[in-house]
Amino acid sequence: MDHDAALRDHVAKLILWEDAHSGFDTAVDGISPASRGVVPDGFPHSAWQLLEHLRLAQEDILDFCRNSDYEEGTFPDDYWPKSVAPPYEKAWDESIAAFRKDRSDVVALVQDPKRDLFAPIPHGSGQTYLREALLVADHNAYHVGQLIALRRMLGIWK
Repeated sequence: MDHDAALRDHVAKLILWEDAHSGFDTAVDGISPASRGVVPDGFPHSAWQLLEHLRLAQEDILDFCRNSDYEEGTFPDDYWPKSVAPPYEKAWDESIAAFRKDRSDVVALVQDPKRDLFAPIPHGSGQTYLREALLVADHNAYHVGQLIALRRMLGIWK
């Protein structure tokens, strides 16, 4: 058995996974423009804030993995949107498309057999490519769960 290929396959599937819980695509599908900027009572974020945070954080992790000139952003300012609602009409769809592209790029990074997943990232402080891929999967799953909870609170879950 090729353990390296099996590990890469498992991690890639984890990033895209919808077997044990709803995934990103299900969580963002069908949220109306009127609901995207609503912060329900007792909930910390709107759907827009969660979507943009997912996009920004995943983009940052991917940039860290690929860019030797990477500079860490300032939390929370560089990782959360400034507004509770999309700033313009197409922002929602653009954010979803960018998230999906970056997610595909993370999967491609994981599936590249020339990349040692256990190797420390040269410009990091001990992080490995495997750690960053698992961080993407974990972080995305957490905030996708928040999107589902938010949709239930708004009464827009399927």
